[in-house]
Amino acid sequence: MNEMVTNIGKAVDRVDGPLKVTGGAPYAAEFFVPDMLHGYVVSSAIAKGRIAAIDVSAALAVPGVTTVLTHENSRKPVSDDTLFQDAVAPPGKPFRPLVTDRIQFSGQPVALVIADDFGTARHAASLVRVTYQAEAPTTDLEARKGEAYDPPVKRNGVSPAPDPRGDAAGAFAKAAVKIDGHYSSPIEHHNPMEPHAALAIWTGDGGLKIYEKSQGVHNTQAYISKVFEIPKNKVEVLDPYMGGGFGSGLRPIYQVYLAALAALTLKRAVRVVLTRTQMYTFGYRPATLQSVKLGARHDGALEAVLHDATAVTSTFEDYQEAVVNWSGMLYDCDNAALTYKLVKLDVPTPQDMRAPGATLGLFAMETAMDELAYATGVDPLQLRLVNYNDQDGNEEKPFTSKELKACYSQGAERFGWAKRSAAPRSMRDGKDLVGWGMATGAWEAIVQPTGARAVLTADGKLTVGNSTSDIGTGTYTILAQVASDTMGVPLADVTVVLADSALPDAPPAGGSWTAASSGSAVAAVCRAVQAKLLGFARAIETSPLANLGLDQVVFAQGKIAMKSDASRFVSFADAMKAGGVDTIEEVAKFEPDAEVAKKYASYTHAAVFVEVKVDEDLGVMRVTRVVTAVAAGTILNPKTARSQILGGIVMGIGMALEEESMLDHNLGRIMNRNLGEYHVPVNADIHDLDVIFVAEDEAFLNPLGVKGLGEIGIVGAAAAIGNAIFHATGKRIRELPITIDKLLD
Repeated sequence: MNEMVTNIGKAVDRVDGPLKVTGGAPYAAEFFVPDMLHGYVVSSAIAKGRIAAIDVSAALAVPGVTTVLTHENSRKPVSDDTLFQDAVAPPGKPFRPLVTDRIQFSGQPVALVIADDFGTARHAASLVRVTYQAEAPTTDLEARKGEAYDPPVKRNGVSPAPDPRGDAAGAFAKAAVKIDGHYSSPIEHHNPMEPHAALAIWTGDGGLKIYEKSQGVHNTQAYISKVFEIPKNKVEVLDPYMGGGFGSGLRPIYQVYLAALAALTLKRAVRVVLTRTQMYTFGYRPATLQSVKLGARHDGALEAVLHDATAVTSTFEDYQEAVVNWSGMLYDCDNAALTYKLVKLDVPTPQDMRAPGATLGLFAMETAMDELAYATGVDPLQLRLVNYNDQDGNEEKPFTSKELKACYSQGAERFGWAKRSAAPRSMRDGKDLVGWGMATGAWEAIVQPTGARAVLTADGKLTVGNSTSDIGTGTYTILAQVASDTMGVPLADVTVVLADSALPDAPPAGGSWTAASSGSAVAAVCRAVQAKLLGFARAIETSPLANLGLDQVVFAQGKIAMKSDASRFVSFADAMKAGGVDTIEEVAKFEPDAEVAKKYASYTHAAVFVEVKVDEDLGVMRVTRVVTAVAAGTILNPKTARSQILGGIVMGIGMALEEESMLDHNLGRIMNRNLGEYHVPVNADIHDLDVIFVAEDEAFLNPLGVKGLGEIGIVGAAAAIGNAIFHATGKRIRELPITIDKLLD
């Protein structure tokens, strides 16, 4: 008998790659049905006030225009605000498009023009005339920081700031070495390549079939069902392919609401696609103001950690993320005081953006740790080792696994950290100042209850799937690998189907939990198929497998064989023939062990080492080398895993040096709302990126031993870059992004 299939751990090419590179993978804006209409959103020209009048007559006079929906004539959804709360909504009253005349943020949709084609709809939208009663908007976090408040209702019932421990203020006052720094970060937008879009198809029975850009199709299904009072089984949501999400698709965005509204109103299929400018009129990474105080002994051992953060939210929802908790978790310190507050501004509600909270909090904390290294004269890497901990200080729980020391050592060796000259401005390459910096990264290793379905046919073909989305991370591929190995069929015989609300429920694709959660669910459902298959095989008269259990057989190459004697086997086809079936279909659910969460803390860890070169005369900064060492349990596919870390590093470079959504506080409007003026890293900005996966045995979280990788690549990157820039120039920049004007100021 052939050897068992072993795809897990191999650098397998993306199974969906050929479709994507040939244009065969349809995205939300590319689905088409006959007689389809097109909607174009009219965006508000003010950030605060009300609509005094709206004139749509000129738009309606354009040939090909079907109708224009506004707050005056649109079908009103349910009046209960709470029914607009989706599965990942923060506390508050969610935005309700075209429901009232109130304007709550710049670019808010005020009308939807519906026409036979996109061009006609866009032209007609330019003819809609809106008269406003404008009010002065408030969008300046710095100016309003005195109004910061502790959110009374916590997101998901969990406080974004852990309880204090010890006497942080007293210990700081007595500390031999003190760091007291203030750090700030701007609004950043996700800017995935694919814009948000939705096609809502009227099904004729009062229901809808929706193709939408979504990281959680079940979340959108429940939202549309509640808002429009449609039975959930009459709403199907699909998004088989996504051109990047980064968190922007976790909540239903207003384009899907408007497409559904138009389809229900007209009993037609309606597609709504947002423009790039309109992609700046909903969720984003919130701006923050942070202060970090560190008290330490002369040898660098921490005696006090105080970290305060103030973040932006909208006037109608209390968006919260864990910014300061990382400072209490990451290092060994008996005294910690962490606070998190919000300021309401006339802006849309922020939204989770890759590694929400951690990117912001660890930028401040890891920059402060670098400042402490210079203040004590302790090497920045050694300082982290001096303060290394074996349990989460916030919760006083040991870690399920932690190979951060190995990340430090392997990353430092690969980077050549031992050759670093300690003094700022002491390393040069011709006219360039050279700087080496490092930082620690951490992200929660989460697993979620997740379902999966599997169908095995007599010819050995296996189809598995659930409702999670592949947001570009390689989910199609890793689930195929898990299914192939578990079921014992060739990878080429496995088909993965995803992102259809008709499939078993999975949480929205985010939080770095998809591989661990959906992977475990796929393994579980394959085992359920195996049990059914073995039952058929054992029932065969004179079966060589009679009375054997699952632990006594091996599934490989379309056969069930005795572990101790591979010559005794039953083929899948013969077993199914004996069972009188052509297919075996099973549904299973993976449930994480609740006791593990009670007893342990679990995180993915990373060490980031960065080299920058700075033109001393011009202030031009280049990130010339990055080495990131990551400990994330079992690596299902080194190729897709490496891509995730590379993508995170690139976003970290953007966060450190380029990305900033600039608000005009007089207008309350983002001024650089396009990819021409909102700067992101391009090929010329990216040089040598190196990724190390550190071996880590994770025995508690899930059967696969997997921790997530989607977020960890960006966490710590901005701080490491800023620390390297200080080492190169001797100038500490505490305000992101670090731009030439700040460096030369």
